[in-house]
Amino acid sequence: MTTLAIGFLLIAVLIALVLLGMQIAYALFGVAFVGIWIIRDNMGLAFRMLELTAYSGIADYLFATIPLFVLMGLLVSVSNVGRDTFEVAEELLRRMVCGLGVATVAANTIFAAVTGVSIASAAVFTRVAVPEMTRHGYRPAFAAGTVAGSSVLGMLIPPSLLLIIYGVLAEVSIGGMFIAGILPGIMLALGFVAMLIGVTMLFPGFVLTDPEAARVRRLDREFVKMPLPVMAAKLFPIVLLVLLVLGGLYTGFFTPTEAGGIGAFGALIVALSRRSLDRHRLWEVMKQTGVISVSILLLLIAASFYSRMLSIAGLPNAIAGLVQGSGFGPMGFLFFYAVIILLMGMILDSTSILLIMVPIAAPIAQGMGIDLSHFGIVTVLAVEIGLLTPPFGISVFTVHNTLNDPNVSVEQIFAATLPFIAVMLAVLVLVALFPAISTLFL
Repeated sequence: MTTLAIGFLLIAVLIALVLLGMQIAYALFGVAFVGIWIIRDNMGLAFRMLELTAYSGIADYLFATIPLFVLMGLLVSVSNVGRDTFEVAEELLRRMVCGLGVATVAANTIFAAVTGVSIASAAVFTRVAVPEMTRHGYRPAFAAGTVAGSSVLGMLIPPSLLLIIYGVLAEVSIGGMFIAGILPGIMLALGFVAMLIGVTMLFPGFVLTDPEAARVRRLDREFVKMPLPVMAAKLFPIVLLVLLVLGGLYTGFFTPTEAGGIGAFGALIVALSRRSLDRHRLWEVMKQTGVISVSILLLLIAASFYSRMLSIAGLPNAIAGLVQGSGFGPMGFLFFYAVIILLMGMILDSTSILLIMVPIAAPIAQGMGIDLSHFGIVTVLAVEIGLLTPPFGISVFTVHNTLNDPNVSVEQIFAATLPFIAVMLAVLVLVALFPAISTLFL
């Protein structure tokens, strides 16, 4: 058997192990170790490469961004900043068609610019937005679907953990990836808003339990009940954090690591000033930060080891040759790759997809002249869609489990996210066809 055939076989084994329930890190380590051992017929070499990878895989100062941004997101979550942001958005948008749905998207967009984690957004806004939307006449399943659909903004609008992981795997600037995600993230948020308004006007029964009563109630309400000073006080913490982190990052005043440190410190000040961080909560936040960060860093070491095995097997070069020989141009390869990611999103989580595919595909994309920042945004958009597609759909299951309403089934929430998936597919096609959308500010 040739080394190339062994490489393809090992990728199939890796996907099978993950589908059978093995942790992705252990599957990557095991497949890479066995692959190097078989290809070079040298177990000692496999051990030495594992040793080198374990040290060099995360030795760079840049990797400090991961625990810092995770800490910032967790501190923001316990500070009830998400709830306050939603309340302000609700007041400002209460008279708009599908105002609470638009408020959920707006609050999620702002919240995503601080936390960078879709699951956190889904959990927070399920508790905050769904009861409020249901109380005002929205169908519970649609309210849950709106939260699940808009929560994916956390993986595209910077700072995003997926963009950090992609930047590490593809060896591109994390700050550059953050900048590349700005315009596609804004497009996605605006697309969601337009879709919510359009669906409510065209299919009110899909959105509201009693469309006419909801319309009368919406028009009868005052435009703003919340005093402006109260509104400003509720928005001040999150606006300050966004300006600190993203403003410093985009002006070049901070490196990504420094931005993470400033953001975490700012989030700590916010949590302390709101008296939402007692000793027990602080311990929980620190413990969760450690668990999440170590898990991500272990995954990155495993992915680096797996990438070295692929290089030894000659897989990236071989696949690049097959792609070029098949007549695929850069755009054809990009769409073919996006389809593969979409299919994998139905059965694997987002991090697993990145860890499996980016080490193979990024060198091929670079060899075909595709900008790796543009390639990364296409990758993350395609991966995000997988957060909403059955049977995996982790964002949908997060909302369902957090809501814990026997009258709202997982199937109903999946159905309510279909318009969001349509918008995401449209944005994915636009970003793929027009690279300037992601590279304009680079």
